[in-house]
Amino acid sequence: MLLGCIGDDFTGSSDLANTLAKAGMRTVQYSGVPDRPADADVQTGVVALKTRSIPAADAIAQSLMALDWLLEQGCAQIYFKYCSTFDSTAEGNIGPVAEALADALDARAVIVCPAFPGTGRSIYQGHLFVKDVLLNESGMQNHPLTPMTDPDIRRVLGAQSKGPVGHVEAATVLSGACAIRARLDSEAAAGKRLIVVDALQDADLMHIGMAAKGLRLVTGGSGAALGLPANFGITAQDRALWTGEKGKCVILSGSCSIATRSQIAHHKTSHPSMEVSADMLFAGQITAETAADWAMNADGLPLVYSAADPDVVTAAQDKYGRDESAGKFEQFFADVAIMCTAKGVHKLLTAGGETSGAVVEGLALTQLEIGPEIDPGVPALRARDRLVLALKSGNFGSVDYFEKAARILDGSKT
Repeated sequence: MLLGCIGDDFTGSSDLANTLAKAGMRTVQYSGVPDRPADADVQTGVVALKTRSIPAADAIAQSLMALDWLLEQGCAQIYFKYCSTFDSTAEGNIGPVAEALADALDARAVIVCPAFPGTGRSIYQGHLFVKDVLLNESGMQNHPLTPMTDPDIRRVLGAQSKGPVGHVEAATVLSGACAIRARLDSEAAAGKRLIVVDALQDADLMHIGMAAKGLRLVTGGSGAALGLPANFGITAQDRALWTGEKGKCVILSGSCSIATRSQIAHHKTSHPSMEVSADMLFAGQITAETAADWAMNADGLPLVYSAADPDVVTAAQDKYGRDESAGKFEQFFADVAIMCTAKGVHKLLTAGGETSGAVVEGLALTQLEIGPEIDPGVPALRARDRLVLALKSGNFGSVDYFEKAARILDGSKT
């Protein structure tokens, strides 16, 4: 294994695996830390964890376990993957995990670059933009678990890190890989180990990747990994043939993001849907069994979802508790997935990082084969014989994503 990756959630991990597989690396996504060695032909292992919103100490412990396993596989470089919207709080977990990994690897200069301009995420002067608006105006300020109210990544990272944060500004990035590497070295010499790197276009990410050659640790969204395969002499090649699965497909969505809510509104115009609220779950008005039965009996492409307005989410968290409310929804969606697959469903679409993680863990999936890209950042995945799925970050996908994803899981080209 050449490149070892640690993802802080399941959708982001599949996004990264998709990026690396497209670039030509033989990539496998693992659900949690494997208990056996990787197959000999795996060039990149992506260990997907569910550490984004747990206590920082637990996130560090799990990440270090993943690191140990990846190093045992022979990895020359480690990549820590987090969301392209830098989902975190003042307590972490990006800074604490990055510093713990850097300590373990004795890494002096660590790139911090959540940007992926191809999906609308760019960094300029240390500030993260989502398309043409600052992060804190993009809807992410209303995230129920990790509200992002400050677009300055240097400041956000500084609040959750022990050491000072460095910066490679856009003018240096535009000067190319050698200039980037020189600035990384100078920031490291000044005692700044975690270094935010600007990126305005995907070409910048290729230069950042070149500058990262030989670094023990790189961190970012999936975009910052674009240029890494070439450092190992790997070029893009055709992927293995995707066959898909026929039969019923069920959609489970727990994301409240603006993008997913638009996708839900579009989907509901032509397909059956069932909305689930916190009050309904806590009152027992709806259970996983009733939702699974409804989905199995519904025609078309059934959608079970929760996508409340931010003020409704806040009210539910105040009433039931933030962690209790999130846990209730995660268990619900996991149980629905278990029941649907037991009843013969061979295709699942999930939306939202926490929802996707709960479903993967609930189904006890340990290894995911990377298939064709559905939308930027979202690949089709084969979990096992007769089960394929797609794990979508809440912010990703076109408005008709659900129908498009179902066709590709079915084996269609479009």
